[in-house]
Amino acid sequence: MTTLPSEIVRHFFEKVRSGLAPDTANLYMAEQVLAHQITAENETTVRRTPANYADHVREMIAAYGDFHLEVQELIAQDDRVYVRWKQTGTHIGEVDGFPPTGRTIIEIASAVYRLENERIVEYWIQIDREGIRLQLQRNA
Repeated sequence: MTTLPSEIVRHFFEKVRSGLAPDTANLYMAEQVLAHQITAENETTVRRTPANYADHVREMIAAYGDFHLEVQELIAQDDRVYVRWKQTGTHIGEVDGFPPTGRTIIEIASAVYRLENERIVEYWIQIDREGIRLQLQRNA
């Protein structure tokens, strides 16, 4: 039985990206995933494995504690799934050179995930980095 791309990405967010079970990334991601990180300054592409993605999620937990992740929109078309989310955490670890403040930090982000063979193989992500920076400066 084939699982829809939207369901795979929804479960990926519920378990892995949420920080609840980052080590289950291998259930949702291919062995090599192209991660296109789009910012106003430039676009970079890195290769992610399920293991280093799990480490990335643990880094977020170290910086923002047991954050809350709310999927605000999820739209699927063919092999692509668009997700917009709001992440709310407590600034407990150093972020971009800012020491911990203990205050709430909100991240708004979105990504388009492309799937093959029921696995995420590529994604394009945009994060409101300026909004995070302004919160960190205000909280410093």
